[in-house]
Amino acid sequence: MALQAASLLPSALSIPKESNETLWLILWDVCLMCFRRGSLVHLSKDSGLFGVSFSDHLKADFSSSALRSKREFNQKKVSIGAIRAETAVANPAINRAAPEGKKTLRKGNVIITGASSGLGLATAKALAETGKWHVTMACRDFLKAERAAKSVGIAKENYTIMHLDLASLDSVRQFVDNFQRSEQPLDVLVCNAAVYLPTAKEPTFTAEGFELSVGTNHLGHFLLARLLLDDLKKSDYPSKRLIIVGSITGNTNTLAGNVPPKANLGDLRGLQGGLNGLNSSAMIDGGDFDGAKAYKDSKVCNMLTMQEFHRRFHEETGITFASLYPGCIATTGLFREHIPLFRLLFPPFQKYITKGFVSEEESGKRLAQVVSDPSLTKSGVYWSWNKDSASFENQLSQEASDVEKARKVWEVSEKLVGLA
Repeated sequence: MALQAASLLPSALSIPKESNETLWLILWDVCLMCFRRGSLVHLSKDSGLFGVSFSDHLKADFSSSALRSKREFNQKKVSIGAIRAETAVANPAINRAAPEGKKTLRKGNVIITGASSGLGLATAKALAETGKWHVTMACRDFLKAERAAKSVGIAKENYTIMHLDLASLDSVRQFVDNFQRSEQPLDVLVCNAAVYLPTAKEPTFTAEGFELSVGTNHLGHFLLARLLLDDLKKSDYPSKRLIIVGSITGNTNTLAGNVPPKANLGDLRGLQGGLNGLNSSAMIDGGDFDGAKAYKDSKVCNMLTMQEFHRRFHEETGITFASLYPGCIATTGLFREHIPLFRLLFPPFQKYITKGFVSEEESGKRLAQVVSDPSLTKSGVYWSWNKDSASFENQLSQEASDVEKARKVWEVSEKLVGLA
């Protein structure tokens, strides 16, 4: 029986042109669910991918939807069933900019985790090419990082490679110790590295016994950022920043964020129990393990953590705390654990059909903007980009902006990494 993916969406959906990328992400994830359940996905000349006729169904349905949505999008609001997403919404923020006229003649120093591939490498390249930044590439594999830096043409004087394994808190502490011994200033920290295991049936764990996705993406970065906070405070750079990469999949106020399994931290019972899969669940909400949900939950933690940093430290220190979603990087190595069909078809599908393709190079430039652009100094903001690559403040979901939950995640995380 052919999968009629379009039937899973309400017929009254009004999809803006800019949201085509998100719609097709949903279709891909629906396809993945069918593979998991053993369902047949029918691919034919007449019905196109997922049993949806591009020539008839899409042309008829989406052309009229796009016309309606263009008018709606111009009003900066899109209503899709019960899902409400708005752009240009200010997050809780007291914006304390760097003192006017404060200047430094030296290069800026930025640490980027996961800089040996994908978004991290593209960002390192974009910053190094300006000649205004020295990049510390914080990576697990030194030789891989060295080869990657050379392959994209980063000049040797513009980068340093240091070992960091975020799945080991001892490695995080050793990295911080080594960096501080180097006596380099720290002006910007970019928490970018991530583990994504969407097809995993059983959990794997960090050196300390935490579920790998949350242990790496959230707890490893949490400890790193906390230990380097004093270094950022000491910076004399015009704009010092701490940036944590978020994800659209962790925001349930978006279409992509409503693809099952949805991000949901629940009452944090699994996190409080240590995520070890023994005397507690390996999942933050205490439920059964799901690799895709573990990643989404970790991204919610990332975005909550950024906001809690902002509330606790921005007014006192002047540090800009921000998160972002740079767009769908269809060729990223983050998808290396996905099913082969997805890895094969997703990039050309995004590029030629949805037109929502964002290259690694473009995404790197976007993250580099958040690192260095003087116009992006507002703290407590989650940045996104429109189809014209213009940045705007996006709205986080209710859970990803929950002040009380952010406080609880912070306090529990402090205990888990040994800071409380």
